[in-house]
Amino acid sequence: MIKRGAAVFALFGALGLFLLASSEQKHPDALVQDKLEWFQDLKFGLLLHWGPYSQWGVTESWTLCPEDEAWCRRQGPNADDYDKYKRAYENLKSTFNPVKFDPDAWAAAAKEAGMRYVVFTTKHHDGFCMFDTRETEYRITDGGCPFSSNPRSNIAREIFSAFREQGFGVGAYFSKPDWHSPDYWWPYFPPFDRNVNYDVKKYPEKWEAFKAFTFNQIKELMSGCGRIDILWLDGGWVQPGNLGQDIDMAGIAAMARSLQPGLIIVDRAVEGPYQDYRTPEQEIPEKPLEGVWETCLTMATSWSYTPQDVYKSARELIHVLAEVVAKGGNLLLNIGPSPEGELPPESLERLKEIGAWMKINGEAVYGTRAAAPGIENNICFTRRPDGAINAIYLAGENEESIPESIRILSFRPRQGSEVMMLGALPPMAWKASGGGFEIRVPDSVRSRPPCGYAWTFRFRPE
Repeated sequence: MIKRGAAVFALFGALGLFLLASSEQKHPDALVQDKLEWFQDLKFGLLLHWGPYSQWGVTESWTLCPEDEAWCRRQGPNADDYDKYKRAYENLKSTFNPVKFDPDAWAAAAKEAGMRYVVFTTKHHDGFCMFDTRETEYRITDGGCPFSSNPRSNIAREIFSAFREQGFGVGAYFSKPDWHSPDYWWPYFPPFDRNVNYDVKKYPEKWEAFKAFTFNQIKELMSGCGRIDILWLDGGWVQPGNLGQDIDMAGIAAMARSLQPGLIIVDRAVEGPYQDYRTPEQEIPEKPLEGVWETCLTMATSWSYTPQDVYKSARELIHVLAEVVAKGGNLLLNIGPSPEGELPPESLERLKEIGAWMKINGEAVYGTRAAAPGIENNICFTRRPDGAINAIYLAGENEESIPESIRILSFRPRQGSEVMMLGALPPMAWKASGGGFEIRVPDSVRSRPPCGYAWTFRFRPE
């Protein structure tokens, strides 16, 4: 991921620029526009950060970056010696052998949770490729990696195939910077920060080599992994306006869409024609954003696997999903698999709890759009394609039973129409109250609610 919060926005400008509503116009490619509509219907996806770094339980890639930031602090062997640390980090390739890797089980767990698309880190900033590439030996399928002899060694392709077979949309995360590439971090100079470590104008041949390397790797992903719906590019500091780091996005986009028609491209944090939707990180925008967007959020505290990490509660995650959807976005929820190739037990528990809630309330999530004002107190609103409104009541931390009376100010049902509660019968009694209305919840439903954490009421507004 781009790191992190204030540091990123300081690099590219104020947060307001990143959240600038600039996507009201239809995409010039009709196939991409159709795919964006499809994407907005999915609402809930899984992001996976995984690589050899999981063996140390450290932050993905960032401990290689010589910046004085909390997420760059080195951990593990030789932490006090950068050169030795980097060699030991890169040698993790020689011990990475996730023999418990089972992408079918991952897809099944995500499907049970109600997720409908997946984004996988095919290559993070450290440059290690979780797919078969001819461009570098620093890859999962190289003979120097013990997992290379496994029939499922082309991990990215295996993940995409397993999820695709279970009906998921598929997204390929790809880092534009590559800290292993000698054409990005030239060994002649030490790295100074996350950026290219030489003057691209002074050494144009090296930058051209890096551009070709990047183009070829993306082409491999677009042509060797089956259908891809989303190309999710990270490392937004690689852009023409920052040290001249122009990787020819126009050429990459044209090539990628020639191989994957209708492909959604997410050039993260780079305003312009190759950011088909925006991706606020580890936050929900205060106000609904115009255009297409997706909050990417960790289920625990780290993007990558960390032993004894602390996971958000199912209640918090369900409330986040409801708030994001009420503001018109998608939620891309991240899990870091273990070095053995398993999803952590805590994450599986959360997926099951979320799935139980989604089985009752999924109709208030999938295929919906924001319904102004979006949120009223602790009630989130979404609009169905037929115009019906879903009002998702977010329960308080210790609120296990539904209130006897729920008042909504922003809407009123049509005269003579019904108010239904998802997962419960019969219709709820209601009466007009001021400019809105009041729902009366019967004791039979209050004593045996259909789910926990949040309850959904549906009605047709005036």
